[in-house]
Amino acid sequence: DSPKQAVARTPAEWTALWREHAGAKAAPQVDFGSRTVVAVFLGTRSSAGYFVEITGTRPDKGALVVEWRERRPERDQVSAQVITSPAHIATIPIFAGEIRFEKVER
Repeated sequence: DSPKQAVARTPAEWTALWREHAGAKAAPQVDFGSRTVVAVFLGTRSSAGYFVEITGTRPDKGALVVEWRERRPERDQVSAQVITSPAHIATIPIFAGEIRFEKVER
């Protein structure tokens, strides 16, 4: 329900993050020997047409920045009036240092 950015580096962290996102549904397999999970949750939105996308990563002073963007429905776009909770979960090559998230406008 609330906006959130998250990182999972271990199976336990991944299981907890997935449960929060998808309930009892089985989590996809992740090789934590080579991958790190990053996720962006927009929180509750009042209609369809919202979308979140992790667009890339970049190094920044020893940290890794996960860049993401939000798309909103256009003013003249017809969209369903339903509660949605857009999210994007991805794996990236393993990174042991600090991971920060940055919203980008593109």
